[in-house]
Amino acid sequence: MTIHTHLNDGTPVCIRRVRRADEARLKEGIARLSPQSRYLRFFSGMREAPPQVVRVLASPDGHDHLAWGALRSDLPDTPALGVVHAFRDKDDPNAAEFSVAVVDDYHGRGLARLLTAVLLMDCAREGFERFTVHVLPENRPALALARSLGAEGVGYDGGVSVMEIDIAAALAALRAEADVPGLAAVFDQFGDEALGDQADRG
Repeated sequence: MTIHTHLNDGTPVCIRRVRRADEARLKEGIARLSPQSRYLRFFSGMREAPPQVVRVLASPDGHDHLAWGALRSDLPDTPALGVVHAFRDKDDPNAAEFSVAVVDDYHGRGLARLLTAVLLMDCAREGFERFTVHVLPENRPALALARSLGAEGVGYDGGVSVMEIDIAAALAALRAEADVPGLAAVFDQFGDEALGDQADRG
């Protein structure tokens, strides 16, 4: 499934599930992050992600690990612009660890919200009820995104803020947003795809 939508400035993007063939594209996308963005995402000053990390990120199984990526659909090489992941909690099957990363050139253009909306809908369909988010206190954009989705702080872990997001409430908050025009296309297309899946299973 591929969802076609656009950023706040009209830039066309497509959002689709991450697959194993995307390993090189993921590695390249991580390399395009600024050192600060890599630190805020991975809590490390590494210049590039270790191969085993990239391999895990590129190997979602559609149940315990869900992942979607955004590509620039009007360019011939369709470069990766961002990616979002949910990893099921081994101790709480209704919860998942949530993360999102967007290359620096596309910050502030609504992409994180588009990706998050797709992941939230996919996770709701897979039976998840809430996300857990680990955010460095200095990562103000990530904190702002989480709070806009109704996140509540549940503690600290090694200097990292731990927050929880109710998936149903977060989806309701995103559906009510009017300042991210590409969200309507995301909700419409994912909903059509979900109905198609139900028909196929019926």
